[in-house]
Amino acid sequence: MEVEVKLRLPDSASHQKLSDLLSRFHLKTHLQENIFFDGAAAELSSKRAVLRLRFYNGDSLCVISLKAKAVIIDGVSRVEEDEEEIDPSIGRACVAEPWRLGFVDSSRILKRVREEFEIGDKGFVCLGGFRNVRAVYDWKGLKLELDETQFDFGTCYEIECESDDPEAAKKLLEEFLKENGISYSYSEVSKFAVFLSGKLPE
Repeated sequence: MEVEVKLRLPDSASHQKLSDLLSRFHLKTHLQENIFFDGAAAELSSKRAVLRLRFYNGDSLCVISLKAKAVIIDGVSRVEEDEEEIDPSIGRACVAEPWRLGFVDSSRILKRVREEFEIGDKGFVCLGGFRNVRAVYDWKGLKLELDETQFDFGTCYEIECESDDPEAAKKLLEEFLKENGISYSYSEVSKFAVFLSGKLPE
């Protein structure tokens, strides 16, 4: 179970201000490309699951993940997650021709998807995706991720933090944002849900 605090920032100015405040705690920045898949008969989405390929910094790394039953309440996200690395060249081949996902024997997750979700004869379909610039910080014992998510229909800004004690992490983050005059709201849906809706949250 992945548990994260997710706070939405209203605009690029707030994102830049927070980036400046956290600059001395910066560890790294990832350029991410996220591509999503479903079964041709919606075998995954009908069970509230999503299959994702995430490419880092071009093709330096590719991670495949299966997420299911995501719930976000008051800015705290809980989702069942399983992930593993795969060869980026295999990942790119699957993006170009999604049917290949049904024949990748080297992936434990793809084998699990085929078996558990009973993907039919029509195989997989690519849903498309979005890009994300993720800056990672080590701040007060928390690993913060400051996201600039670039959809075809606009850009969304969030600060996230995975934690075993999400309420304490959320309180610490909220106090920091308030002290520095940065507006925020609780994220109500996942990035994938925003992508599917085709519009930015209001």
